[in-house]
Amino acid sequence: MAVRRTAVASASAVALGLSLLATSCSPGTEPAAAASGLKPPAKKAVATGSGGAVSSVNPYASRAGLEVLRKGGNAVDAAVATASALGVVEPYSAGVGGGGYMVYYDAKAKKVRTIDGRETAPAAMRSDSFLDHGTGKPLDTDEAINSGLSVGVPGTPATWEKALKQWGTVSLAKALRPATRIADDGFVVNHEFRSQTAMNEKRFRDFKSTTDLFLPKGELPVVGTRFRNPDLARTYRQLARKGTGALYDGAIGRDVVRTVRQPPMAPGADHKARPGLMKARDLADYAAERRDPTRTAYRGLDVYSMGPSSAGGTTVGEALNILGNFHLSKSDRTQALHHYLEASRISFADRNRWVGDPAFSDVPTKPLLSKDFAKSRACLIRSDKALKSPLAPADPRHPDAACELKTGNKQPHEGPSTTHLVTADRWGNVVSYTLTIEQTGGSAITVPGRGFLLNNELTDFDFAPLTKGTPDPNLPGPGKRPRSSMSPTIVLRDGKPTIAVGSPGGATIITTVLQTLVNRLDLGMSLPEAVAAPRISQRNQAVTEAEPAFLRSPERKKLDSMGHRFVLAPKAFTPSPEIGAVAALEFLPHGRISAVAEPQRRGGGSAMVLKESP
Repeated sequence: MAVRRTAVASASAVALGLSLLATSCSPGTEPAAAASGLKPPAKKAVATGSGGAVSSVNPYASRAGLEVLRKGGNAVDAAVATASALGVVEPYSAGVGGGGYMVYYDAKAKKVRTIDGRETAPAAMRSDSFLDHGTGKPLDTDEAINSGLSVGVPGTPATWEKALKQWGTVSLAKALRPATRIADDGFVVNHEFRSQTAMNEKRFRDFKSTTDLFLPKGELPVVGTRFRNPDLARTYRQLARKGTGALYDGAIGRDVVRTVRQPPMAPGADHKARPGLMKARDLADYAAERRDPTRTAYRGLDVYSMGPSSAGGTTVGEALNILGNFHLSKSDRTQALHHYLEASRISFADRNRWVGDPAFSDVPTKPLLSKDFAKSRACLIRSDKALKSPLAPADPRHPDAACELKTGNKQPHEGPSTTHLVTADRWGNVVSYTLTIEQTGGSAITVPGRGFLLNNELTDFDFAPLTKGTPDPNLPGPGKRPRSSMSPTIVLRDGKPTIAVGSPGGATIITTVLQTLVNRLDLGMSLPEAVAAPRISQRNQAVTEAEPAFLRSPERKKLDSMGHRFVLAPKAFTPSPEIGAVAALEFLPHGRISAVAEPQRRGGGSAMVLKESP
C-alpha cells in the first residue's frame, strides 16, 4: 500500500580580498571573515575502516550521513540525512523539488529492495504537450526546460519518508536535522558551486526568486564566503513537524503549484516561461512505488539495480550479459574497451525502444535481461571493426532475429546532471541512491520563500515519437513517469554485498556504472582506480564521448583504427569536460569497508568511514 505524503582559490589573496570588499553581505552569503569559523569538512576520495561508510560528491553531505551512523542510525537513515544535506550544498543537482531511485540491501532479510521516487506528469499532460500547437513541431529544448511545463510532481520527500518508515530506525525529523543545521549556518562556497552558478547565471536571472537566492545582491557567490539558505531550513523544519503531507497536501505544495502555474519572472526577463499544468490534486495523488529490482549474473556475481521506470538496470544488465560472451582482460585493454563500447551501443538501441513507465507500457524487463537475447545481440560484435550507429533495436521476445543489423534512430535528449550517494552500516545494510532535479539547476525556477529549485524532469519524455508507426513507451502522459538512466547498483557475492556504485550524468550514468564495473571486475583495477580511470561513453551515437585523458591514451589510436570515432565530452553539468561522478563502496576482508569518491571530477567527492583504519 502506498504511503501517503504524510577552495582552493584561483586568484591571489589580494584579488580575493578585493572581491569580498566588492560583495556586500546578504541573507544568501556572508564575507569570508564571517565564515572563518565554518571551515569546510576535510575531503578524501578514499576512506577505509569499519562500522559504516558514506560516499557522496560533497563533504558536508557525507559528514551528515556519518553523524547519523555515529548516533546508531542505519544505512537508510544515513542515506536520507546525506540526501537532504545534498539538497543544501548541491542544490543544482538534487533536493525537495526533484526525484530519484533508491536501491537497498536488507541484511536481515538478505534481499535487495527498491523505491521508485521518480517524478510524475500532471493529470493534464498529454502526448502532444511538448509540441508547439501552432507548428506541430517539438518545442525547442531550452524553451521546454526553462518553464513550468517541464516540472514533474516531486518524488524525493516521499522516497525519504517511505524508506524511513519501512527500513529506517529514525524519524524524518531526526534525519533532516543535520541538513537543517547546514542550511541555517551556511556552507563555504567552493569553486564548483560558483562555477555551476555562473553556468546557470543567464537563465537564473529570468526568475526573481532564483536570482534573490542564488545571486545575492545580484552577484555570483564568491569563493570562500558563507552561503546560507534560511528558506530551505524553514522548509525542512516544516517537513520535520508535519511530515511530507506539508508538501503533498499542505502549504509547501500550494506554493509549488502556484510557482509552476505562474513562474515568478524577473522584471526585464529575456523570455516568458510557459506555465505548467500541475494542480494540487497531482501532488495529493503522488506515491513513491516499491519495485522489483533488476538482476543479472556476471562473472559469478549478482548485479542488482533499478527497474523501470528507470532504464538503468535493464541497460547496464543487458550490456553485462552481452559482455559475458567475451573474455575481457587487462592484458588487452584495447579489445576490452572495444567490447565495452559495442555492448553499450547495442543495449542503448534496445533501451530506447522498449523501456518506459511500466504502468503505461508492457516493458519486457525479463526478456531484455535474458542470456539468450544477449547472446543473440552479441553476434553483431566484430573483434576488429566498430559497428555503425544508430543501430535498430531488436525484440527481446524474439531473440532468434536479434542478430539482424539494421539502422535505427538517434539518441533522445536527457539532462546531464543529478547526484549519487552510497551508505553502509555496521549491520551490513547498504544503500545506493541516485537523486536529481534533472538539468544542472533544474527548471531554473525557485519556489519563492521555500529555498529549493524545481525539477525539469518532464523533458526526459520524448517530445514526439522517435519512429513513425512504432509505439514509443516514453511519450508524455497523465500521471506518467518519464524514462530515466539512473542506475543505483549493488553487487552481491554469495548473497552478500561486495560493491555498491552509482553516478550522475544523464544517459552517461549507464555507461559510467558499466565502465566502472568492467574496470573493477574485468580489468583488475582496484575500486579507486576503476573510479578514477578516464571514461568514454557510447550511447548508440555516431561518435563516442571521451574525457581528455582518454583522448591522449594509446588505446584511443588503436580504437580509431577499428572505426571508433571520439569527441571531447561536452561541458554539460560541470565547468570541465567530464563524464559522471561516481560514489561507491566495497566490502573488504575482515569486516573492513572502503568508501570511494571521485578524486577530481566535480572538484572531488567525499568518502568517510565511521572507524578509520589503514
